[in-house]
Amino acid sequence: MTGASRWAGRACFAAFLLALTGCAATPKPLYQWGTYQRQVYESMKGDGTSPTDQLGALMAQAEKARANQESLPPGFRAHVGLVQLRLGQDGEARSMFEAEKVAFPEATTFMDFLLKRMTEKKS
Repeated sequence: MTGASRWAGRACFAAFLLALTGCAATPKPLYQWGTYQRQVYESMKGDGTSPTDQLGALMAQAEKARANQESLPPGFRAHVGLVQLRLGQDGEARSMFEAEKVAFPEATTFMDFLLKRMTEKKS
């Protein structure tokens, strides 16, 4: 085999590998983030968006994720619960904190802390 044919063989193999990787499907994201990260940032920044508007946007994102059979990201339910607390929707907030514990068991300690604080404030 000559050097030119060896080079041509390697170039052909490299082109094959590039074509093969170019055809690979993009993996589906683990979570449906949507505008959640922006919502959290704007909420913490205090951009003037009312809690009612925040909750509406978050619930729309949750519905979209459900419709597409996608998972909500870590902290999403907890954030919704905190917004609901600001709106005086304690029962709904409690449900969201419990749902966060089920979806992400590693959040149990923090969710239990929030649930305990809710109970203490009522007393």
